[in-house]
Amino acid sequence: MIIGLTGSIATGKSTVSKMFKERGYPIVDADEISRLVVEPGSAVLAHIAASFGADMLRTDGTLNREKLGAHIFTNEAERETLNGIIHPAVRAEMVRQKEYWIEKGAKTVIMDIPLLFESRLQSYVDRIVVVSAKPEIQLSRLMERNSLTEKEARARITSQLPVSEKEKDADAIIHNNGTLKDTEKQLDAILLDWHAEL
Repeated sequence: MIIGLTGSIATGKSTVSKMFKERGYPIVDADEISRLVVEPGSAVLAHIAASFGADMLRTDGTLNREKLGAHIFTNEAERETLNGIIHPAVRAEMVRQKEYWIEKGAKTVIMDIPLLFESRLQSYVDRIVVVSAKPEIQLSRLMERNSLTEKEARARITSQLPVSEKEKDADAIIHNNGTLKDTEKQLDAILLDWHAEL
């Protein structure tokens, strides 16, 4: 079984991902992969430099994320170009890692995909767990975690698909509003219900 794990900013998806890992489930982490595919020497990084200019790389050969981010932030066409370079590579690596775990005999693989719905990757997984939190909890967590003002935090939250929308298409929802123990109880109940073997 392939379980897709998603949520919204500051709902606690990473916390739940860690809980899956602690229970022995293999994790395919989309964020980790998106960093991996642009490492120095990669074909993706070379493609980015060719498309956006060599000055998008630092002197040590790593991607200058801040500079590239500022460049594409206000330019929709450039952002589409960048996504067209990065997304296929990320998806291919996600599938490769998933196949690797299946070949190793894993019965359940967790695909941790922050933008699962936004990227329309529902077909990559069998079931979807959405980690949710009350809006006021999400806001205070984000302000505290990233040292943001309320206005900045709200802007980041509203730039994403609302978690309430994601909940509608979830096979299970973890309400991450209380203690870690509460969250773990909900996760264990889902795993039991789904017969998610290791």
